[in-house]
Amino acid sequence: MTPIKVFVVDDSAVVRQTVTHLLSGSAEFVMAGSAPNPLIAMEAIRKTTPDVLLLDIEMPGMDGLTFLRRIMAENPIPTVICSTLSTEGSRVALEAMAAGAVAVIAKPKLGLKQFLEESRRELVDALRSAARAKPRVVKSGHQGPDAVKLLAGNANAQANSHATHTFAVNKPVVIGSSTGGTQALEVVLTALPADAPGIAITQHMPEKFTAMYAQRLDGLCAINVREAKDGDRLERGVALIAPGGRHMQLRKAAGQYFVIVADGPPVNRHKPSVDVLFKSAAESAGRDILGIILTGMGDDGARGMKRLHDGGARTIAQNEATCVVFGMPKEAIKLNAVDYVLPLEMICNAILQFDARA
Repeated sequence: MTPIKVFVVDDSAVVRQTVTHLLSGSAEFVMAGSAPNPLIAMEAIRKTTPDVLLLDIEMPGMDGLTFLRRIMAENPIPTVICSTLSTEGSRVALEAMAAGAVAVIAKPKLGLKQFLEESRRELVDALRSAARAKPRVVKSGHQGPDAVKLLAGNANAQANSHATHTFAVNKPVVIGSSTGGTQALEVVLTALPADAPGIAITQHMPEKFTAMYAQRLDGLCAINVREAKDGDRLERGVALIAPGGRHMQLRKAAGQYFVIVADGPPVNRHKPSVDVLFKSAAESAGRDILGIILTGMGDDGARGMKRLHDGGARTIAQNEATCVVFGMPKEAIKLNAVDYVLPLEMICNAILQFDARA
């Protein structure tokens, strides 16, 4: 097996040295090099052609976001963002994911060496996942409010051409995603009309990033998007995103759907876990729900989707051609848990068709 070539761009010598040390003992990885800032990294990368970049955001000379956009425009390289938990760092890291980064590792401002050593498994998983990714810069969500409304109106009109229905029935949608999911979700959610069915989403993302990610999407979408809180009602025109570091479940009471947000052990090494959401949805909604699994590494969500499918729910997986990583959808398909395999751009219309059916 050819080792994965990793290049680190970080102004912290501690980070560069620690990552080099952590990867040196693994036959799976090889250090292609490192640089304290993007200006130095630019020339080195042209010579070494790494498989994965581990990129800091806040650096002197040129920030990581500007560097990433240039890389993605010239010669896309799968990139993992290693960002501090500061508000500004989190905001820019999310912009980086929108620009094409495939994962984020949240690092503290203090105790970097100890953090990286303790988080070796998370780091290795992120780099491995990135190496298998197909970087995909998605043009979406930046057209402005008028364009978003126009897209939503067109999607709604397409759905109505298939069926006439008053959209009165409360039939929720559950979506699970991981690597590449931040971009994929943006494509889907920005195309939905303001009265779209309620959507519960589990996206693998570090704690403290999900609230800001939800705020960003809320500013781009016709629907309301927010980080879920325990007891929130899932209603039309609302998308609830599971907070990083906590599981989210769907429950039904008096004809209404609510979410339970609570701590608990990781499931499939993830918290939040897609399986936790999907299995609860199968228990509470039965056949009156649509389950969608998007791009992502691993198999989280596959067994939960099987539970949905076997309970009569409609299920959809994103196709390989439009996935950044065709892992989670592939595993769900292997379990015969998927009714339809669709390109990303068709999933919005599929949601509206599901909503429109009697």
